[in-house]
Amino acid sequence: MKARTATGMNSVLTPGASVAAGGEATFTVSELTKAIRGVLEPAFTNVIVEGEISNFIDHRSGHRYWTLKDAESQISCVFWKSRMLSFELRDGMKVICRGRLTVYPPRGNYQLDVFQVRPSGIGDLELAYQERYNRLRAEGLFDERRKRPIPRFPQTIGIVTSENGAALHDILTTLERRWPLARVLLRPASVQGIGAELEIAQAIREFNMLTPPPPPNPLLLQRRGSDIPDVLIVGRGGGSLEDLWCFNEEAVARAIFASKIPVISAVGHEVDFTIADFVADLRAPTPTAAAELATPHQGELLGFITAEELGLARLVRARLNALNLLIEKASDSRSLVGGLRNVIATRRAELNAEILGASRAAIHSVERIRLKFERDTARLAAMNPDRVLDRGYTALESLDGKIIPRLSQLLEREEKSGILIFADGRITVRFD
Repeated sequence: MKARTATGMNSVLTPGASVAAGGEATFTVSELTKAIRGVLEPAFTNVIVEGEISNFIDHRSGHRYWTLKDAESQISCVFWKSRMLSFELRDGMKVICRGRLTVYPPRGNYQLDVFQVRPSGIGDLELAYQERYNRLRAEGLFDERRKRPIPRFPQTIGIVTSENGAALHDILTTLERRWPLARVLLRPASVQGIGAELEIAQAIREFNMLTPPPPPNPLLLQRRGSDIPDVLIVGRGGGSLEDLWCFNEEAVARAIFASKIPVISAVGHEVDFTIADFVADLRAPTPTAAAELATPHQGELLGFITAEELGLARLVRARLNALNLLIEKASDSRSLVGGLRNVIATRRAELNAEILGASRAAIHSVERIRLKFERDTARLAAMNPDRVLDRGYTALESLDGKIIPRLSQLLEREEKSGILIFADGRITVRFD
């Protein structure tokens, strides 16, 4: 089937419309709208537009709608609720929007589907900055208590900046001069313009997602440095407020806040302050200063080692002198005799104390044995049968010398005589 082209249009349409008088193609409204949509949407998938907000609507559904206009034209904009907005929009605010052009067939109009929006004018930028600063500070992102110290001797240093900027050159030059032992890893990112904040945040996350290397083999030489940085330097060189604005974006602030690796911010010049500076573990006034703060100077390290060596030598000399004094004292006969006398006197006193303690313990032991003997003797005497006879009792004994305690035993023996035992004598008796 052969396609046909609409007059004055560069799009190819599928036939299906009627042919009017004179052989000209006639389109339905839907066909024409579909043709326009097929031309516009693929051609404007990522556009940046600057203008002033009017007719702003913050819908109860969470979506936001407004008209973006300049002195001569206007375009409808939509910002869906699923997208992050870190400042308040209002009528009259000048903004820069990034989005794609879409055609809405039911109404036959086009609109800008906005992905990102940020203030454009200096006054609006400062207002948005203050609003975001206050909100993130209230959330605790600037809390000094959560900030971590920067490692003193980093093995690996990660850098997030533009690979074509002067900031990278300054950082690398400083690191090479101060601490050439460190391994340097770069995650390049745009540092200016709409969308740069997403690249910076992603670079920070990528550094934090690196996996630790396996434990080194003790039989092999360990490779210098690690795949995971000990510290990150995030920043760029100087510029206007608009140029530095991506470091004020919430995406960068939250990526720095979530980083497990300590972060040094290095944005602009000394007078420039961004949201990233307040969230970072350490703020450097310039990229060069960040490299200096991240590393020790090798000259300073050599000085530190030299000072430690001198201190250790002094300690060794002092110890040797003390040992020499002890040897000299031990070599002196008077000192040696005096020392032995002191030792003998001490040992004699310890021995006397032990003898006295042993004597006291023996006396106490003998006394305890004597008291126990007296108690046992009294108990045994109380159980003596003679004591019972003294109280007026008698005992019956058979003629063969056995005590008969019960009458039944006497009857069983069928004996007619026995012996009664009294306390003072014995008598033979006969039983009838």
